[in-house]
Amino acid sequence: MISLPFSLKYSAGPLIIALCAVIAFFFEPLSGNYLAYDRYAIQGLETWRVVTGNVVHTNGYHLLLNLAGLLLLWALHGDHYRIGMFLKVFVWCCIGTSAGLYFFAPDLIWYAGLSGALHGIFSWGACMDIKEKMKSGWLLLIGLAIKVGYEQVDGSSQQVANLIDAKVAVDAHLFGALSGIIIFLLMYATAKRS
Repeated sequence: MISLPFSLKYSAGPLIIALCAVIAFFFEPLSGNYLAYDRYAIQGLETWRVVTGNVVHTNGYHLLLNLAGLLLLWALHGDHYRIGMFLKVFVWCCIGTSAGLYFFAPDLIWYAGLSGALHGIFSWGACMDIKEKMKSGWLLLIGLAIKVGYEQVDGSSQQVANLIDAKVAVDAHLFGALSGIIIFLLMYATAKRS
């Protein structure tokens, strides 16, 4: 097996996601029309949207905010981001976010952006830190719970909504964060059995 240097071995997954998001952005509005989470299109069996809706963005500010979030997560938990593992977790966080929106947020018809999946990667990374006996993992998980809980009660920032030219889908943050925890627990339980 080829041994990759640290920077490539642990950053290739986030770089692939960033590249996909940037490419999708340059093909707007076409990419948004065919890739964004759209409840009615998903009901019409355009099921790819449960993943691809997380890669398209409403505008350049939205894209830059999410790419900054992806960079911060890599800086925080990059040592857990082996390419295959990261991409699997990312895809499952996308599916979990979209499934949560589909089944538990029927009023949300359209969604775009990485933020739901990023919340999932954040919670998964915090759980990985806890597994590695890093106390900061608990602080990160508690902080995330407070943030997501606050958003559920008080809604999102109007300034951010104005910046991204869309209402912030706080339910996506909730379902993403829960997905990351569930994915970690399933991976942990599976690893314990083998």
